Amino acid sequence: MDSKGALPDSAYVSEGVTTAAKILVVGHFAVGKTTLIGTLSEITPLRTEEKMTQASLHVDDLAGAPDKRTTTVALDFGRLTLSEELVLYLFGTPGQQRFMQLWEDMSRGALGALLLVDPARLAESFPVIDLVEKYGLEYAIAVNNFDKEHRYQEDEIREALDLFPHTPVVYCDARDEGSSAQALISLVQHLLTHAA
Repeated sequence: MDSKGALPDSAYVSEGVTTAAKILVVGHFAVGKTTLIGTLSEITPLRTEEKMTQASLHVDDLAGAPDKRTTTVALDFGRLTLSEELVLYLFGTPGQQRFMQLWEDMSRGALGALLLVDPARLAESFPVIDLVEKYGLEYAIAVNNFDKEHRYQEDEIREALDLFPHTPVVYCDARDEGSSAQALISLVQHLLTHAA
């Protein structure tokens, strides 16, 4: 029997891969991190989703996501092979304050962060931006436009979030592969420019 067991070949990184890069996908509660990683990952993503229970009713604010039934309690993980030599690992962080202690470990070795924001709940992004900056990560803002009613111009987003002029702001729909890929590309381009 093959030592790989019953797993498909796609579950393994190609032998030619010599470089791996780690990117965090971050954002506040119920902004679409799990969805984005699931949209982009070439493997079935690892998810630590649990059903939301009565115990979280007074802890997790569902006002911006009334249909949410599960939440990430540790991390999401996906993989994206960019070339024969390079693979990108995507780590999604939980969005609630009570899980923020995981951030220190998850940020180690990360090249940067794709920070998802919901334009209807921009204020919820401030603690996340604070953490990304605390851990010294370069980041790009991806405005997840799953709610078409709250459409703001880039300058309005920049002003509301008090962003540095060099911080990229892109619009995406975390459910759409092409849109999510463009958001990730904007982060990678920013990281390459910043490293130069």
